Amino acid sequence: METKQLERTLTLGSVVLFGLAYMTPIIVLGTFGILAQMTAGMVPASYLAALVAMLFTAYSYGRMAAAFPVAGSAYTYTRKSLHAKLGFLVGWAVLLDYLFLPMAIWLIGAAYLASAFPHVPMWVWVLAFIGVTSLINIIGLRMANTVNYLMMLLQFLVLLAFVALCIHYVAGDASKPLWDLSPFYRGDMKLPMVMAGAAVACYSFLGFDAVSTLTEETRDPRHTIPRAIMWITIIGGIIFVAASYFVQLAHPSTRFQNVDDAAFEIARNIGGDLFASLFLIGLIIGQFASGLSAQASASRLLFAMGRDKVLPGGFFGKLHPRFRTPVNNILLCGAVALLALKLDVTTSTSFINFGAFLAFSFVNLSVIAHYYVRQRRRTPRDFFLFLLFPLIGMLADLWLLISLDSRAIMLGLAWLAVGVAYLARLTGFFRREPPELDFAEAEA
Repeated sequence: METKQLERTLTLGSVVLFGLAYMTPIIVLGTFGILAQMTAGMVPASYLAALVAMLFTAYSYGRMAAAFPVAGSAYTYTRKSLHAKLGFLVGWAVLLDYLFLPMAIWLIGAAYLASAFPHVPMWVWVLAFIGVTSLINIIGLRMANTVNYLMMLLQFLVLLAFVALCIHYVAGDASKPLWDLSPFYRGDMKLPMVMAGAAVACYSFLGFDAVSTLTEETRDPRHTIPRAIMWITIIGGIIFVAASYFVQLAHPSTRFQNVDDAAFEIARNIGGDLFASLFLIGLIIGQFASGLSAQASASRLLFAMGRDKVLPGGFFGKLHPRFRTPVNNILLCGAVALLALKLDVTTSTSFINFGAFLAFSFVNLSVIAHYYVRQRRRTPRDFFLFLLFPLIGMLADLWLLISLDSRAIMLGLAWLAVGVAYLARLTGFFRREPPELDFAEAEA
């Protein structure tokens, strides 16, 4: 009989690295122009608001990962703490993020490469991203971990150089102060614009959520995963706030030749054409690292749902006999990413955050249901830890959700409606509970 248990190889440092790679810290530069126009030049304020909201949600993820150290993330937490049917719908919503995020990441990388090498068709770059990333993930996370170390080092060096050149550029201009509160607060600041920017900025924080799917491959997950989740959120948030602050000082205007590649314009201003080329290399490396992590996380969420027979277990719940990785799911993620050949970046990313914010809200609610209601942990300290903090996190996530544009909300609701229809079919029009796997084997 095949043992459906993933191999535990990841340490705290490996999990933190994996989450930071998923975040792709250099993406703070790639999306700077879009956020600058959305917030009227207050990108650091949006990242700071996003960081505060994500810290409360990251705390809830850590608590639930300690309670249920198995693959499945928000899907598992909601099902175990609230209801099996709700768990399925949360998992279905999360698929928006997990299934389409690798496609969006690879599409962005391919678009940059196509602009740098116009004689090479864009579909070549898309297929190259899909093929190489899928091969690494099939072989296993040990190899992926080694690749991530190299790519993260190069990515951080480019990001550090960008920030250093911004500081040098600002310091060389007597009219530009190096320390200024205006990127965080101004008298004409409009909170809805900042929150709309924060809703987009949260796209960069999804790494802490992704690592919760790796609990079955992590050593001592009850302690490692919660610590890793908080460290990833804090480190990533500091990077995003600090980097956007210095870039905002170097380019306080919200006018760009092309808002989609505004960072290239800034790179040329602060470092010339050579540095702009180095920045392009760093951005592509960051996109590859992020795609590697995103595909691995998506395949493990599908594995958890397949193992529970919520999705067909014969396909989704199988591991490769040699590599012990969910090969079918990895290949499915690659197949979904082929849609990038027909879609643009805006369309492919428009509704990803809908599923993420919905999942975040239910994870916060799961903490209240599991610890405060079910376990009746209600001391004064527990009131803050298991009721107030997750409640603040849930309200912040819902605020960010309604701050998304209406198109994203409509597409997300349509996807959710399809999930409700499939759940009705799976449960005999809600008369039965969705199938559930005994987790005793994984927890052992």
